[in-house]
Formats: sequence, C-alpha cells, structure tokens
Amino acid sequence: MELRTAASPKDVKHYTTDRLREEFLIQDLFQAGTIKTIYSHIDRIIVGSAVPTKPLELTAGEEIRAKYFLERREIGIINIGGKGSVTVDGTVYELSYKDGLYIGMGSEKIVFSSENEAEPAKFYFNSAPAHTTYPTVLIKPENCVNVELGSLEGSNHRVITKYILPGQVESCQLVMGMTSLKPGSVWNTMPCHTHDRRMEVYLYFEMPEDALVFHYMGEPTETRHIVMRNEEAVIAPSWSIHSGSGTQAYTFIWGMVGENQDFDDMDGVQMKDIK
Repeated sequence: MELRTAASPKDVKHYTTDRLREEFLIQDLFQAGTIKTIYSHIDRIIVGSAVPTKPLELTAGEEIRAKYFLERREIGIINIGGKGSVTVDGTVYELSYKDGLYIGMGSEKIVFSSENEAEPAKFYFNSAPAHTTYPTVLIKPENCVNVELGSLEGSNHRVITKYILPGQVESCQLVMGMTSLKPGSVWNTMPCHTHDRRMEVYLYFEMPEDALVFHYMGEPTETRHIVMRNEEAVIAPSWSIHSGSGTQAYTFIWGMVGENQDFDDMDGVQMKDIK
C-alpha cells in the first residue's frame, strides 16, 4: 500500500509541477492481475483498484493494522471494465459496466473476479473508516438519483449519478457517484467550490488515449493545475477546489469522505474571486 501524507495549502502554493503531481496524482491504477491501494492521511481515505485476470482477494496488509480490510472500514466499488463479480463472505454480486457495490464494515473476505479474463473487470474503489455496519448493496446506475445540470452553451452539460448517499445507500461517511459530460461539453464543477468538512477524490475515464483533462486545485485565490489522462485519479484536500476542463467530453467518479454526508454542503466560489 502506497502512503500519502497530508499537505498544507501554505506549502502547496510553492510546489513545482512534479511535486504537485507526486503528492496528489494517482497513476497506473489499473494493472492486470493486481490490486493497487493508496492510503491518504487526508481523512484516511484509501483509493484502490483491482483488475482480476484471476480471482484477487482484498487483504488488509500491514499499513492499516487490521485483521482484515473492512474490520474498521467501509468500501464503495464501481466497475469500469468488463463484466465481473465481487464475492463478499461467500455471497456473489455480479457487476456489469458502471455497476456499483457498497460493502459495510465487518465483511471479512472480499474477492474480485472477471467473467472473461481476456476482457477483465476494472474495479475502482474508495474506502473510509467506519463506526457501524450498514448492509451491502448492489447498485445499478439506472436506479440511482440522476441530476442533469449545466448547458451546452456553458460547455458543462452533464448528468450526475449519485451511487452512495443518505436516503439511497446508507454508509458511515462515504459518499460516491459519477458525473458524465454530454458531447460538446468539457467543464465540470464550474463555478467551483470547496467543502471544508470533507475531502474528495476524482477518477477520470472514458477518455481517448490522446485526450487530457486540466484538473484545477488549490485555494480559490491560489489555483494550480494537474494534467490528467485516462483512468488517472487525483486527491483533493478539503481546502482545495476540484474542477476540470478537458479536450473533449469525459466521465469521472467522485468519492467523498469526512465529517458529513450532505452533498449540498458546499462553500461556493464566485467567478470573480478565482485567481
């Protein structure tokens, strides 16, 4: 498990491009036959992936000092690859493209598998510390809360699909979902905001090989950018904006952990104040 420490906004404003990418960008997530995990000290989130060319079991490792991965944690999983399954303590959950799964604290044995190992599933997950157990739920995007926002004129016509949130799929602190931009739109989350009560991670995908996204972060008056490509993730501290503009339409998965789960608890930034 790779470890990432927290960063002060006072320090980040002095980072070089390489240092900024080293601290916040997550690359090479989806490696065949491998589970990859990144532990961030920012709200103790674990970001990870599993690409099973054979069954892969999620184990705790040394870093979290637990008997099993979900001894004191919960996890949200979304499949962005071929058909696959997640077996939770003997119960099999089938996940097609963009299907999700929430697994509550206390589940001991988690195994990832692909239906066709030549076209493996790509399981992306976020995990947060938990204080109680909520039921495991298979999540179909067509059954989720969907919100259409923006406009083509504003280059931000998009659909937000909310997978894990209060009232739909209960969790201790994890909130998770997906935003899909319509063709011709490239901007997400603009006007931007911060939310000091929780951090966020974005995974950008459905991008051609030659496409990229400029992901904007930093304090609203001290913005920085990270150039991102397909299937790369980025960590956004609670004090940072998290917005992006791509060379064409794309999709991203957002995951939030922290003090609250109120999706609309945002501190908006006026366009005139961004620097």
